[in-house]
Order: sequence, then C-alpha cells, then structure tokens
Amino acid sequence: MSQQYPGDTATIATPAGDASTQKYEEARAAASRAMSTISVTPDPPLRTPPALPGEDEVDADLLSYRGFKFGAAFFGWLIAVSMSVLLMAAVAGAALGTAEVLDYTTSDAKAQPGAASITAAGVTLFMLTLAFYIGGYVAGRLARFDGGRQGFGVWMIAVVVGALAGGAGWLLDNQYGLVDEINRPDVAIADNTLLLGSIAATAAVLVLTLLAAILGGKSGRRYHDRIDQLL
Repeated sequence: MSQQYPGDTATIATPAGDASTQKYEEARAAASRAMSTISVTPDPPLRTPPALPGEDEVDADLLSYRGFKFGAAFFGWLIAVSMSVLLMAAVAGAALGTAEVLDYTTSDAKAQPGAASITAAGVTLFMLTLAFYIGGYVAGRLARFDGGRQGFGVWMIAVVVGALAGGAGWLLDNQYGLVDEINRPDVAIADNTLLLGSIAATAAVLVLTLLAAILGGKSGRRYHDRIDQLL
C-alpha cells in the first residue's frame, strides 16, 4: 500500500495493516505542512536612544573641532585691545568736552581727589569690561564651538601680554629711570589709600574682564547654534 500526502515530495510506502507506522507518517506529513506555512519575520533594527533633554545633538565628525582655538582667541584679544583704545579715546574726548562746557578745571579735580579717582576708575573699568566682552564674542564667533574657552583664552592672552609688558617696563625703569621723568599730578591722597585702591581696582579689572570675555564667547557661539537649528 502506498500513500502520497500534500506538501510531501516523496511517496511513502506504508505496509498494510501497520497502524502505528501509518499514524507516524500522518503526523510527519502534518508537521511538514505546518512548517511550510511558517514565515520568519526579521527583528527590527536597533534604534539609537533619543538624547535627553538639555543635551546637544552634535555630529560625531564635528567633535574634532571642539576645544581651545588659539587663532580665534588671538584675534579676539586684538579686537579687545583695539576696542579698549577706541573706547578710552572716546571717553577722554567726551570728558574733555564736558569739562570745557562745565568749566571743570584741574584745580577742581585736585580739590576732590577721591571723587575724581573713583569716577575715572569706574569709567575705565566699564570700558575695559565692554571691550573684553566684544573680544570674547568675536573669538566665539570665529571658533564656533566652546565659546567660553575662547573667551577665557582672550583674557589669558591679555594677562600674559600685560605681565610681559609690565616686566619689560620694570627692567627699562631700573636701567633708565623712566618713571622719575613722568610729570605726575600731585594728588592729596595718602599712600596707603592709593595702594589699597590700586589693588582693589586691579582685582576688579581682572575679575570683571574675565567674566565679560567668557560671557561674550558664549554669546558668539549661540549665533552658530541658532543657524544649526534652522538647517
């Protein structure tokens, strides 16, 4: 006796009267038909988890451009120095014009040395802070990434150059006595007061210009962040 089941390519010979063998072959044929109807679905591709709120999505290729850029910081320092000179010149011109209009003379300034010194120090501090903010902004725009580091670089270059210039001036003064030849105004303020005021003014200049340069660098970087969001 021979039987042929659908889905089975071979003809199965079953001895007549052997019920157990026939049941085995029927089960085998049913299993073959069931396997032919099964379709395997591939697993979906793995997805990168979304970035958490507050994290910047930056292309991995752009990470190589991060970090401190000396060129951007150097040009930012040049802008800061240039703006310092221009702003101080503008303020000096405005002060001279105001003094002429108000008939404010040198004798008036000597009569109130404390007020005159505080006013001059405050205006100078404000102008330097503004100049370093602009320099940090330029450095952040040029470097695109890490604007805070570029602003700090602007301030650090200014400190290093200032220290070198001060050291060179000290050496020249020891050799040629340049400071003694300067006609300094006679201000009626005690030496201790002048020393403390100079230390406080220097500390304020260092701190405020540092903060202004870092803030300016971060502001310059945000310009590129807005452009990246539009692209």
